[in-house]
Amino acid sequence: MSERVTVTELNTRVREVLSSNRDLNDIWLLGEISNLKKYSSGHYYFTIKDPGSEIRAVMFRSSRARIDFEPDDAMKVEAYGHVDMYVERGTYQFVVDSMKRSGVGELYLRYEALRKKLEAEGLFSQDRKRKLPVYPKTIGVVTSPTGAVIHDIITTTGRLYPADILLAPAQVQGEGAWRSIVAGIELLNRVGVDVIIVGRGGGSIEDLWPFNEEPVARAIAASRVPVISSVGHETDFTIADFVADVRAATPTAAAQLAVRDKGEIRRQIEDMAVRMNKALSASLVRMRARFEVLDSKLSPKRAKDRIDYLLMKLDDMSSKMAAALSKKNTAMHRRLSSADARLVPALMDAVSRRTKSSEGTFMRLDPAMRAVLDTKRARLEKVSAGLDALSPYAVLERGYSFVAGPDGRAVTSVRGLSRGAVVTLRMRDGRADAEIKDTEEFR
Repeated sequence: MSERVTVTELNTRVREVLSSNRDLNDIWLLGEISNLKKYSSGHYYFTIKDPGSEIRAVMFRSSRARIDFEPDDAMKVEAYGHVDMYVERGTYQFVVDSMKRSGVGELYLRYEALRKKLEAEGLFSQDRKRKLPVYPKTIGVVTSPTGAVIHDIITTTGRLYPADILLAPAQVQGEGAWRSIVAGIELLNRVGVDVIIVGRGGGSIEDLWPFNEEPVARAIAASRVPVISSVGHETDFTIADFVADVRAATPTAAAQLAVRDKGEIRRQIEDMAVRMNKALSASLVRMRARFEVLDSKLSPKRAKDRIDYLLMKLDDMSSKMAAALSKKNTAMHRRLSSADARLVPALMDAVSRRTKSSEGTFMRLDPAMRAVLDTKRARLEKVSAGLDALSPYAVLERGYSFVAGPDGRAVTSVRGLSRGAVVTLRMRDGRADAEIKDTEEFR
C-alpha cells in the first residue's frame, strides 16, 4: 500500500537526502553573481549562474564575516558550501559557507568601460544637468505599458498635481530593448513634453542591461527636456542614472520629483498672501504717519500759532535789543562828551600858551587839531548810524509796532497783562492807548 505524506514531510525527506549526499556537500561552485540582495539582518541572497544554468544561493551573516571583499552583481566567484532544501517553499538552494573571487564578469567589464568613456566625455558632469520644471503641464514616460511603473506614476501624479501623462511604450528588457527606449525618448522630444521619466522595475543585471547601452545614454544626453531616470531598485545604478538630469530610486519617487504637491503649493500661496497683507498693512501705517506729519505742518491753525509765537519772540527780542542799544548809546555819548571835555580845554590852553610862537608853528598845529576833530566826528557819526539802525524806532519805520505797559516798558509776555490793564501801542507815526479785554497764553 502506498504511503501518504504531507508536503512538509516530503520536503523534509528531500532535505535529508540532499544533506546526506556527499556529492552535494563540501563543494566549490563556480559561477557569476546576479540579482544580489542585502538584508538588514546581514544575510545575502543572490543567484549563481553560468551560461547554461543558475541556482539560488544564500550566504548568512556569519559566513559573510569570513570573506575579505564585498560581493556584487556580475562578479565571478568560487563559492564553497552545500546544497540544502528550503522546506517552507519547497525550493532547493546553495548555502555558501565561504567565497573567493575568480574574476570579473563580462557584463561588469563592459559596464565599467562605458562608464569611464562617458565620464571622460563629460556626460556625467553636474554642469550640464538641467533643473526640472516647477509646474510641468505634460510628463512623458518611457516604460513598459503593462508594468507597474506607469501605474505608480499615474497614481502619484494624480494625487499630487494635475499634469497630463504621455506614455511612449517601450520594451525594457531583452534583446534590442535599447532601440525601443531610444525611440521613445526621441518621440517625446518631437511631440513636446516638459519632462521625461525613463525607467522600469527591479531585476538582475541582465534585466537592467538595456539601460546600460551607449545609445540610450546618448539619447538621454541629447534630450531637449530634462530626463528623470528610475531604473531598478534603490541599490541599482545604471549608466542611464549617471547621464540623466535627476535620478530617482523608484517610479513613485520619480513622479514626486516631476511634480509638486498641490497641498504644498496651496500652503505656499497662503503664506505669500499673509506676508503680502502684512507688508501692505505696514506700508499703509507708514504712509498714514507721513500724511499726518504733512497735515500737521500744513494745518492753517498750526501755521497761525507758529507765526504768532515767532512774532512774540520777535517782540521780545526787539525790546531787549532796544534796551541794550539805548544803554550802549548812552554810554557812548557819555564817553564822547568826556573826551571832548578833556580835549577842547587842552587844545585852547595850548593855543593860548603858544600865541606868541612863530607863524610857522601855529600853522602846523591847526591842521593837527582839525585832523583829530574830524576823526572823532567820523567815529561818532558811524556809531550813531549803527545805533539808529538797531533802534526799535527804526523797526517801527518798517511797519511794525510794540506794546508798552503802564510803566513805559515793552511788554514781552502775556503773563504781565491782566484784564482791564491799559497799554500803549507805539507805531511809526504815533501812539494809541488800549485796554486789555482778555488774554491767552500759547504753550
